[in-house]
Amino acid sequence: MTHGLLIAFEGLDQSGKQTQAELLRDRLIATSRAVRLLSFPDYGTPIGEEIERALRGARNYAPEVMQLLYVANRYEWRTDIERRRSDGEILICDRYLASSVAYGEAQGLDPAWLLEIQRHLPQPDVTVLLDIAPEVSAKRKIADRDRYERDLALLARVRNSYLQLAEKDGWVRLSADRDRLLVATDVWAAVERHV
Repeated sequence: MTHGLLIAFEGLDQSGKQTQAELLRDRLIATSRAVRLLSFPDYGTPIGEEIERALRGARNYAPEVMQLLYVANRYEWRTDIERRRSDGEILICDRYLASSVAYGEAQGLDPAWLLEIQRHLPQPDVTVLLDIAPEVSAKRKIADRDRYERDLALLARVRNSYLQLAEKDGWVRLSADRDRLLVATDVWAAVERHV
């Protein structure tokens, strides 16, 4: 039986996470693998709907409450992720565990606590950091930015947290300020040995 994988794409908004996740999905499907694309937060769940309200300014939660909501949103998917991976499916996540650590740490939360509350979630086999500067993120999305996307100082702290996380085993850091097909080639090189 083919082994399953959990691959996470992390990075600032507009770094190309969704694009690269979709390109990788298509390449894996072409090799006859079963693939499922997930995106967090998942706004289609009750917890996800509450997250969306908060990001749009309809709710005002403290940073630790927001991170608990993000983590709970991923726990909603825990059983499904575990089952699919054990069935040999490849799951590709547009944001996953590290997002809570990077954004939470940027808001003054303890990164060890943020890792601890997620330790029972399925851990990624590979995490790809698509690294861009906050200024590049802002230029790529001018309209309809949520409260995090408008705060360049926060995004700089988030990026620094991601860069520290990317030094761990299982991480691949790629410059995402390049043509998407060049980035996709590097993503495939990082992933293919696990497939």
